[in-house]
Formats: sequence, structure tokens, C-alpha cells
Amino acid sequence: MRKLLAIVLSLLTCSLFAQVDYESEISNMECTSVTVGKNASKDGSVMTSHTDDSGRSRTSIKVEPAADHAPGEMMPLYKRVTCNPDTNPMPSYCYQYTGSIPQVAHTYQFLNTAYPCMNEHQLAIGESTFGGRSELRSSEGWIDCQTLCMLMLQRCTTARDAIRTAGELLKEYGWCDGGECLTIADKNEVWHFEIVGPGKGKKGAVWAAQRVPDDHVAVNANASTIREINLKDKDYFMASDNVYSVAEENGWYDKKKETFRFAYAYAPDSRTMLACRRREWRVFDLLAPSLKLDANMENYPFSVKPDSLVSLDDMVRVFKDYYEGTEYDMRKTLTVTDKEGKTVISPLAPPFMKTDEQKLFKINGGWHSHGERNIAVWFTVYATILQCRDWLPDEVGALCWFALDNVASSIYVPIYANVTDLPAPYKTCGRETGFSRDAAWWGFNRLGTIANKRWGDMRRYVDNAWKPMQSEFFDNQSSVEAEALKRLNVDRTAALRYLTDYTSRQCNRALSKAWETGDLIWTKFDGAW
Repeated sequence: MRKLLAIVLSLLTCSLFAQVDYESEISNMECTSVTVGKNASKDGSVMTSHTDDSGRSRTSIKVEPAADHAPGEMMPLYKRVTCNPDTNPMPSYCYQYTGSIPQVAHTYQFLNTAYPCMNEHQLAIGESTFGGRSELRSSEGWIDCQTLCMLMLQRCTTARDAIRTAGELLKEYGWCDGGECLTIADKNEVWHFEIVGPGKGKKGAVWAAQRVPDDHVAVNANASTIREINLKDKDYFMASDNVYSVAEENGWYDKKKETFRFAYAYAPDSRTMLACRRREWRVFDLLAPSLKLDANMENYPFSVKPDSLVSLDDMVRVFKDYYEGTEYDMRKTLTVTDKEGKTVISPLAPPFMKTDEQKLFKINGGWHSHGERNIAVWFTVYATILQCRDWLPDEVGALCWFALDNVASSIYVPIYANVTDLPAPYKTCGRETGFSRDAAWWGFNRLGTIANKRWGDMRRYVDNAWKPMQSEFFDNQSSVEAEALKRLNVDRTAALRYLTDYTSRQCNRALSKAWETGDLIWTKFDGAW
């Protein structure tokens, strides 16, 4: 055991100052999205969410204001490509021009994260990549996932309108990305919208969308989850007009012999990946434990009714989860004997292992070996929980809870989608600066990186920093929003200024606490990693 601990200590110490270690085995886009219908949430809100678990996404969040556009104005489109590592301080994306499309007369304000997430009219989008068949990828299209999110938020106010608009744009200008699931919510409902390419050398897209029942929760964890579709039931299903024909032409579906299942026609490998299925199970296990779902099933229900109404605290608990208390907790691979002779998890056991650490302790591989990963991971860039609330005017109802870096060691701050500005550190991309106190992400990333080295000991300091503040943020909402409504009835500009000031204060408080807590545990343990 001493030898094992020495190996771990050496490994962790060597990696401590590598704030982000981008192994080639890790996918660039491994995200989790949980959705909640309005009758499944505790407060009646519709929720979607997203963890951007990426090695290259930008870390900034900005407000893109509404704008009017002249007749005949064109909008340039860009797709993300990997930047030259020799000319950038960190792995990151650059953007390549693909073409221009006619601009609309008016575009709505939206929160511009790496995957644009919410607009002023309470349209909200989460995202999760599932890849799909490589044969479907096409370089002929002009629109990738991030661009599509932006276009929907600029042009649409409801989930159904966003899906229809996306379908029209993709049919004309084409999809140039891999398989993606966008989880799209508005004030009344939430849909899962899955998209793949049309095939090499072709322009267009193949897609299907399924609505989450109002009293259900659903999850996408990098695997296609839409299977049977019933296009006669227009209240719950939509699809592209080629959804069956492309599968038939390629021999992926025989209508004479089988029932069409979107996931198995277009992304069959994603249904077998343990890293995906385990997260699906865990979300349902946390929110609907009475179902007693098997952790090793190939298919889970598209959505389930939660055992109790889902609160913001429940959502945070889901996204901070790393299978603690289950047999899949990675820390169980490193145990020691305490003073009483009991076998316990070592304080050195990291729950957020990188691929080399997983191999050392014979964890079930990494992403590309279809192995284990937690919901909370060390390579999260940012995360959102998006609330759409039909009983409030859009100025107050559109609310983004935003966390930077690993959610387990971070906090969600309230950002109203109608604010006029955000603090400068949140608008600064940490990948462009390299390590800098001018970029908010680095404050949270440094804290998470340090804390993971002795999570068993350091988590107490992380929890002491965030739990009271997170509870305060949630508890404050009723009084903050009551004041905003009072001001809104008199002067919209004054109300937005109030919400902007409130959002900025809380963002700055959280960032200050991240730097302070990182300093504390760095000093407290004095390099005793």
C-alpha cells in the first residue's frame, strides 16, 4: 500500500501545475444535458442544462445585444476548427468562414457562451455531442452546432419555432458537424433535437426531435436517445423529410423487417458506450431512485417521472455527482487502513481521474475505450442550468445559472439573460490569456485543480466556501425578483440596471471566493500533496 501511495503521490505532484492536461484520448466535446418539464420542477419552471466538457471551448460569457438589420444585409457564418497549437497559449478553437446567408430584420439579445445558451425571450438551449456514423459527415455544409445555437437564439422565441427554423436553415445551407443533441426549452416545454449530417459530398441534414412530457425529466450524455418516432403525433415528434430515406438508402433500416429507431439507424455506437449509459442511469437514479434501473442497461427510457419535484438544489446535486456511494466511485481503487483498522478511501484518491490515472488504477478505460467517467469531471469548461418561467415577464423570467470549471468544485451564479453587461473577467477567455487573474475561469480552474489532489481532505474547504453562498443565491431569488418586478412596472431600463448590478455583484463575489479558497487550501496543506 505504501508503494501504491508513493506512485499516486508522484503522479499527482507531477501533474499539479499542469492546470489542464489535454490527453489525446479525451474527446473535445463530452457534455451532459438534463431537462425538466414544467410539471416536474418544484417551482414550475422549464429547465434545460449543459456541461461543456471540452478541451478547447472558450471560457468567456458575453451579452450579445438585440439589433436591427438593413434590407439585403448578409450574415457571415463560421465553423470552429482547431487552432495551431504553436501560435496559441492553450488548445483552443479558431473560426473558419463557410458562407453568408440573408440576415433577418431583427435579432434578439442572447448570452453568448461557447454554445450560445439563452435569449431575452426565455428560449434556452443545452447541448451534448453524440458523434453518429462517420459516413454522415459532410464538408459541404455551412452550419455547425455553435452557429446553429446562435441562429436559433437570434431568430426564435419558442422551442418548436427554433426546431422548425433550424430544419429550414439546415436543408438549405447544410450541416457541417457531427451528431449533436440540442435540448431546447421555452416557457412551456422542452424538446431534444438530434441532428446528423446528410452524407459525404451532400448538403443538408437528417434530424429528429422529441418532446419531454411536462411531468418528466430526461438526459442526454453523448448518446443518441431518440429511438421510435411517431410523426403523426405532432405534439411530441418532429423530423426532417429525409429521416427514413437516408437510413434506407444506406442499408441502416429495412422498413419491411424492423421498426425505425433513429438512434440505431444513425448513431448505433453511441448506444453501447459505457461512459454515456452510466451517466444516463445515474441521472435517473438520483431523480427517480424508485425505478431501480439497472446500471448496465443498453437503453433507458427517453424520459421518466421523478420521484419528487426537481428543485435547483437537485439539479446542482446531479451535476456535482461523481458516483459517490456507489460501486462506480473511482476513489474505491485507492484505499488505506485508518487508525481503527477500517479500510477507508484515501484522501489522495481523486474522483476526477485523468486517463493516465484511470489506466494506472485499472479503471474501465477512458472515453475512446467506452469506459467510465463521472457526471462531474475535471475538464468541464463551464456549465449552465437554464430556467424558463412563464409566470414572470421575460426580463425577469429568463435566468441562467452559470458555473465555471468542474461543477463539483464550483458554484452556479445567477445571470439574467436580459442584463446589459457582465464583469470583465467573465467576458475574458482564459484560453486566450493563458493563466491570468484577469480571466474568471482561471480562478475556478486553479481551485478545482488543487482540490482534486487531496479531495478527501480539501473538499471540506470547497464545501465551506460554496454551500452557504449557493444557498444564499437560491434563497435571494424571490426578494431580488420581487424588487425587479416592482421597478419593471415603472421603468424597464431601471429594472434591467438593477438586475445587471445584482448579477455582476454575485459573479464578482463568487470569483473572489474562488481565488481566496484556492489560496487557503494551497497554504493550509503547504504543498503536502
